[in-house]
Amino acid sequence: MIEKFEELIDGYLNNGAGISNFFIPRPLVAQLRAHLDNLYFDGHLSVAGIGDVNNRVVNDTIRRDKIFWINSATENDAEKKFIELVEAFILYLNRTCYTGINAYEFHYAVYEPGTFYKRHKDQFKTNSERKFSLVSYLNEDWEEVDGGHLMLYPEDDDIVSIAPTAGKTVFFKSDEMEHEVAVCTKPRFSITGWLKRI
Repeated sequence: MIEKFEELIDGYLNNGAGISNFFIPRPLVAQLRAHLDNLYFDGHLSVAGIGDVNNRVVNDTIRRDKIFWINSATENDAEKKFIELVEAFILYLNRTCYTGINAYEFHYAVYEPGTFYKRHKDQFKTNSERKFSLVSYLNEDWEEVDGGHLMLYPEDDDIVSIAPTAGKTVFFKSDEMEHEVAVCTKPRFSITGWLKRI
């Protein structure tokens, strides 16, 4: 587990974004995906907006995914395991990098074919609580032609294209790294969240 944490931290320190290809164990990926499938097909996801809670608007020229927020007090076993993994990472991050993270929030995201999220940063202009972004993917058998890559735009550097393959997790600074989700050609499933200091 420590090796995966170090992968994310070292990648962030050296390249502006950390990537761990197998941060979420494959059995847990399958459990989370099955739960998300049930939520999605039962109609529990809602259209995502942009802006903070006081300024939220829906704008489908910028963002077209659907989301479902994960409750930190969840009774779902897969979500509990995911939260335990996140909390262990936060503990390690705080102990080794003195980040002072003391809160988090996560949601499932589903991108249907033809959807996208245009270039943006994750920290709100009116609220600086989000310090780091953590994105994990739940897509089995993903191919290049399926699109849906996470595109990172480091300052003064080349664009980084990341395929959203199962178990992979990406870690970067919420107020620094501009990024977007490219158009996908088949349904794309992920968990997106933020490590916060409040």
